[in-house]
Amino acid sequence: MTPPARIGLFGLLGSGNLGNDGSFEAVLGYLRAAHPDAAISVMCGGPEIVASRYGLETTALNWYQGEYRTASGPLSIAMKGFGKLVDVVRTAAWVRRQDVVIVPGMGVLEATLPVRPWGFPYSLFLLSASGRLVGTKVALVSVGANVSGQRAIRAIVGGAARLAAFRSYRDEPSREAMREMGVDVTRDHVYPDLAFALPVPSEPVLPRSVGVGVMAYHGGNEDRARADEIYRSYVDKMTRFIAKLVADGRPVRLFIGDQADRQVVDEIVTVVGSPLVAAAEMSTLDELLRSMSRVETVVATRYHNVLCALKLAKPTLSIGYARKNDVLMTELGLGEFCQQAKDIDFDALVRQFAELESRAGELAEVVAKRGAEQERLLDRQFSELSAAFLPKGVR
Repeated sequence: MTPPARIGLFGLLGSGNLGNDGSFEAVLGYLRAAHPDAAISVMCGGPEIVASRYGLETTALNWYQGEYRTASGPLSIAMKGFGKLVDVVRTAAWVRRQDVVIVPGMGVLEATLPVRPWGFPYSLFLLSASGRLVGTKVALVSVGANVSGQRAIRAIVGGAARLAAFRSYRDEPSREAMREMGVDVTRDHVYPDLAFALPVPSEPVLPRSVGVGVMAYHGGNEDRARADEIYRSYVDKMTRFIAKLVADGRPVRLFIGDQADRQVVDEIVTVVGSPLVAAAEMSTLDELLRSMSRVETVVATRYHNVLCALKLAKPTLSIGYARKNDVLMTELGLGEFCQQAKDIDFDALVRQFAELESRAGELAEVVAKRGAEQERLLDRQFSELSAAFLPKGVR
């Protein structure tokens, strides 16, 4: 009797980012439906959360538990350095136990937000290198990418991508970014973000309500010197916009995309001080979808907040921090309703929102039609993955 396929899932999962976990849930749903006998294990940033939430075997991404905290002295620096060596062995041992390892979406090849080369990029490189070393296929599925301004990140991320057995990207600019970094992308495909495969909830809509997705935004790697200034400008303008909505008598529901964003929610609720402003409680992308389905229109910053709104066919305005937001909005027919988080034009935002609402019916129809096509394309990708890596009778 042929043993079941052994499938590993890898990434910053269970670490507080709803978008990452949503991409993971989409792949997990596909695997449980198409390969119900597969033995699934996960190497991730939040192993306890993933194990309790999904009932899966988990392994911590890093040996040193303080990996993503800023080193505060010689001991923590030494522990981080030693952990990098230990993780070489740990990652290879975990990868060897799998038939295939899937990296489910996420911006794993991106550096649009602050990231250190020896953080997650290094972990991803260890994964791909281990796969080549022990003969396990590594698949980067619907991932995001960009060309980093830091040479070390470009080298590590490019190496991780080249060593993977399968690569697909969630948009064409991501594919082009990897080509610019020297990766042969001639056989790589572009498929939608995995979150488009998640089921859509049906909830009653509160009339005239607006959902606002906020973010603890401090700019990118190149903005570290003025991170506080960027954060203050963003939060002040978002607070001002929400106050205007409240002054017009509109119920506002605040959303997050990462647990780090709660500080922004708390600040806005305190400053605006209105019973019309509610903070939605959520810890999963499914909970975000359910909460967002209750509003009429959405204004959001984080990529997966914008994606969820489009998945629900909501008239949406993006206040993005990276090109991926604009690309997604354009693909779904809302390219004219974009702003940049680093430099919000408040008066233009008010005008854009007014137009968004005036054309709500027309725009919702366009988004729904294009969203259905995203789902069909993901079905095709899942079939391709099954045929390539998970045929019946594997091993």
